[in-house]
Amino acid sequence: MFKRVFLIVCDSLGVGELDDAINYSDLGSNTLGHIIEAYKNKGLNLEIPILNKLGFSNIMDSNSKNKPLAYYQKLKEVSAGKDTLTGHFEMMGVKVDKPYITFTSFPDELIKKIEEISGHKVISNCVASGTEIINRLGEIHMQNKGLIVYTSSDSVLQIAAHEEVIPLDELYSICAKVRELTMREDWMVARIIARPFLGDKRGNFYRTPNRHDYALNPPKKTGLDFLKESGLNVISIGKIVDIFNKNGITEFYKSKSSLEGMEQTYEMLNKDFTGLCFTNLVDFDSSYGHRRDPIGYGNLLMEFDKFIARFMDKMKDDDLLIITADHGNDPTFSGTDHTREYVPLIMYFNNCKGKKLSNNDTFANIGKTILDNFNVKNDLIGKSYLSELK
Repeated sequence: MFKRVFLIVCDSLGVGELDDAINYSDLGSNTLGHIIEAYKNKGLNLEIPILNKLGFSNIMDSNSKNKPLAYYQKLKEVSAGKDTLTGHFEMMGVKVDKPYITFTSFPDELIKKIEEISGHKVISNCVASGTEIINRLGEIHMQNKGLIVYTSSDSVLQIAAHEEVIPLDELYSICAKVRELTMREDWMVARIIARPFLGDKRGNFYRTPNRHDYALNPPKKTGLDFLKESGLNVISIGKIVDIFNKNGITEFYKSKSSLEGMEQTYEMLNKDFTGLCFTNLVDFDSSYGHRRDPIGYGNLLMEFDKFIARFMDKMKDDDLLIITADHGNDPTFSGTDHTREYVPLIMYFNNCKGKKLSNNDTFANIGKTILDNFNVKNDLIGKSYLSELK
């Protein structure tokens, strides 16, 4: 039915608490809803006319009189947890039954081994904001080359280092070795993340775009593997290639920012391919959700709305655009953790007659629809919407 599918993940754009949010201390979370409120509190409006016309206003208000241009729904997460990997794996048909392990600080034994394999002392071991901890410890790191190790409420171990103190190749090598260390079951975090930065003194330090993730493999074959094995293109933009640890990817393009990721995705409209272009726009999450900045989040969302307008104008009749998210990250909520929320689903193609899609049982309906479109046999969870897209 469609030759090219463009799946865009607005990382962390939740649309309201899930039924089990209380089990995650996320009762009352609503990423998009609270961003809209934050704008109103400042006497402003969140201007996303294209997204609202497509169906966002219907998702946020079941009584909306808007006649949507696209097919829409809000999807439940059936996997345990609210992690980036969990959301993306489920999107591609794999349910994660056990949440990935998290830490408030890492075991002394692990820290000692990191020091041994790296040849550097570790000068931190805590939960921290990445921007805050490099500002606080950057000068010390520059003096003694000590590794800045920290985590968040996610299942991650992050290592920050100044690019002129510990070169990128060395930092990447250290993180790859730490990935091997943390394959031990009681240390098995979902991702090891290299966090390079630059700057010369406190207040001037900033993270560079040279982040690199070392993720666990998905627990089984995902929809991406089935697509690739069927000879279809699977093009990754942004951190998709890291999330899936290169599994099921035929080509990839790293993004220095979500704005660049949007442009890279737009350029793919000029490319003749058959299959999936899969984009993750991480700045929603990393720059604004975790930083608890609803206005910055909204500003990026308005830029995304303008991008979608341009994108739709250039779509061919056999293109399918899918917009969704992988979890929530309410920038008005307590702490800096992800939030357990529904995610939006928009499916649009030229001249479609939008309406609400049927069931919303799992993120996996997205992957199942894509596989069904290309007639790819699989044993993954989810229900295809393809028969509803008319």
